Amino acid sequence: MSMLLDNLNDVEKRIQAACDRSGRKREEVLLVAVSKTKPVEMIEEIMAAGIVDFGENKPQELRDKYEVLPKNLHFHMIGHLQTNKIKYVIDRAVLIHSIDSIRLAEAVNAEAKKHDRIMPVLVEVNVAQEESKSGFLVEETEKAIREIAKLSNIRVEGLMTIAPFVENAEENRQYFVKLRKLSVDIAAKNIDNVTMHHLSMGMTGDYEVAIEEGATMVRVGTGIFGERNYQIG
Repeated sequence: MSMLLDNLNDVEKRIQAACDRSGRKREEVLLVAVSKTKPVEMIEEIMAAGIVDFGENKPQELRDKYEVLPKNLHFHMIGHLQTNKIKYVIDRAVLIHSIDSIRLAEAVNAEAKKHDRIMPVLVEVNVAQEESKSGFLVEETEKAIREIAKLSNIRVEGLMTIAPFVENAEENRQYFVKLRKLSVDIAAKNIDNVTMHHLSMGMTGDYEVAIEEGATMVRVGTGIFGERNYQIG
């Protein structure tokens, strides 16, 4: 078995174990394989093992891979999105995880209108209040979502956070708990055009803790593809 499939197998076992520990069903958690900077051949190998959801950070890279790979794949836009790059992902991504400002939401809405599409999005929350990260603060999120929900061609389907980079995943549990609580609070408000179906949290270093705290999507790159970055030609 190849290194990639070994890695994938290990990740799958860990996801299952985290589900077992928290009394969840495996199908409640979607594994998004973060394929940024990785060549198409690696994606094809993971695809053959049944993975269809891939996360990309750069809009042009998402576009280029979408063009050459089978159309049954689901590409997730998980990185910071500049307004002038929305056009590359609007009709190719199944979900934009990184709506981090009202301005970006408005620009995505305008582009979605042009394509006659209702774009599913997640609102990014900077739970740990890190200066280096974008996203709404916890206390700003509900107000922002009420604004975004008024846009006709966007549908808010949940929340996303990028937790701090830590050696010990337990340190991030507090942030996952906070995001989960925020999502429950917002769901209880029954805001039109808003669901809290998705909680996108947890990456290679901490996805098991995130699953224990309610993640419905985990974004795993290094854990599957390894450390090495390949230059996309």
